[in-house]
Amino acid sequence: MRQVVEALRLTYDQGRSQREIARALGVSQSTISEYRSRFAASGLPWPLPAELDEAALEARLYPPTPHALVPRPEPDWATVHRERKAPGMTLQQCWIEYKAKEPTGYGYTPFCARYHAWADTLEPVLRQVHVPGDKVFVDYAGQTMPVRDMAAGATRDAQIFVGALGASHLLFVMASWSQTLTDWIAAHVAMLEAFGGVPRAIVPDNLKAGVVRPCYYEPTIHPTYQDLASHYGTVILPARAKHPRDKAKAETAVQIVEREILAPLRHDVFTSLAELQQALAFGCARVNDRPFQKLAGSRRSVYEALERETLRPLPAERYELAEWRTAKANIDYHISVEGHLYSVPYRLVGETVTVRLTATLVDILHGGRRVGLHARSFLKGRMTTDPSHRPKAHQQHLDWSPSRLITWGRSIGAPTAAFIEAMLARWPHPEQGYRSCLGLLSLARRYPADRVNAACARAHAAGTLAYRSVKSILEQQLDRLPLEEPTATRPLPAHHEHVRGPAYY
Repeated sequence: MRQVVEALRLTYDQGRSQREIARALGVSQSTISEYRSRFAASGLPWPLPAELDEAALEARLYPPTPHALVPRPEPDWATVHRERKAPGMTLQQCWIEYKAKEPTGYGYTPFCARYHAWADTLEPVLRQVHVPGDKVFVDYAGQTMPVRDMAAGATRDAQIFVGALGASHLLFVMASWSQTLTDWIAAHVAMLEAFGGVPRAIVPDNLKAGVVRPCYYEPTIHPTYQDLASHYGTVILPARAKHPRDKAKAETAVQIVEREILAPLRHDVFTSLAELQQALAFGCARVNDRPFQKLAGSRRSVYEALERETLRPLPAERYELAEWRTAKANIDYHISVEGHLYSVPYRLVGETVTVRLTATLVDILHGGRRVGLHARSFLKGRMTTDPSHRPKAHQQHLDWSPSRLITWGRSIGAPTAAFIEAMLARWPHPEQGYRSCLGLLSLARRYPADRVNAACARAHAAGTLAYRSVKSILEQQLDRLPLEEPTATRPLPAHHEHVRGPAYY
């Protein structure tokens, strides 16, 4: 209004022309003309009355238009907010349906402006818009819960895992002893089973158990975590490091859990993890069933109405925790996993394979394809062999035949050849002794041939037909000692003064 008053002052007090006033105020001549016309139509005197403020002047110069006084039917913004979350729904489609019911209602632009003004009054936990069944956000709460061991008299802190669905914001809470991979995977399995389905994506923080190497462009997911995602048919989308808004749902869920579930339990004493978990489940159900403050329904009702049917069904089998290793197939076509040997197809000799370990199975993969499957054994030093993995007429097998190994031992010396022949003979399959022969080969590269021969002769004489025996003899330099000849034993006479005989008894 100051510009309008200045234009009127230059017009009536100084008699300036319309062009001069427009140049002085930096506006167009049509704007000055409109100021003059509105002032003339208002019937106000010049100079303006002293009691007339800017708001009153604006009301006299710019009275509301007749159509603006027509009342418009107000939409049910809570229903619009809920419908907007449905798959494929947009704010424009909500406006189209509104106009179909209310032809005299707001246009699209004021409809959007009023909706956003209404949405800004909501709590932060409901401000974001997420497609039902699209994402679940997971994280650990910063607060822990103490669990007291009454027998030991010690207290241990339990970690609190929190999950929240994007659209309904349905919460899941679980207590575990640690944030390690085992507890991380177990919490995810329990969460998906509690939700009764699988969302299309899981959004975690950059926890070491889930993300091996955080990266803005290509984060490296832990193989076991990726295996869980493959089993349930979902995808892992880690939040960017130092970007909490990427997982705002999880941040808000953690805040709600800490304030409304953990805080009321701060004076309770828990003596077991199961007891704590029962209390957390009760508190989580209370929060999920509590009505919203500004929307109809609750987290659970929105979940049942909108999100439950959009989740993918759970697989027939529960995910079994698996560890991932890499191993190299030796010339005996076996790999070593935790001290036990498992066979692979002979064509993979010298190749590196991927091993998936579960509590009961050893799954061997090469190039993404399964090449071996064995029952897991915890017996170290033993061998599990699939008969189909044994070669029949393969050149690589012929290159490492027992005769070749004995011939190689003969190049070192007769004692070494005799030791190798005896060592291979003690196995039901000569291939099982190949690995020990390779150990002798490595010793022959580090020690002189005469020392290797002496060590093999001493080990053979002692009856210890193993690579470790030869290695120990060489390390202790026992091969430099003369090999003692066995002393001849003299048989005792049948009759002697110290022999009591059966008559004594």
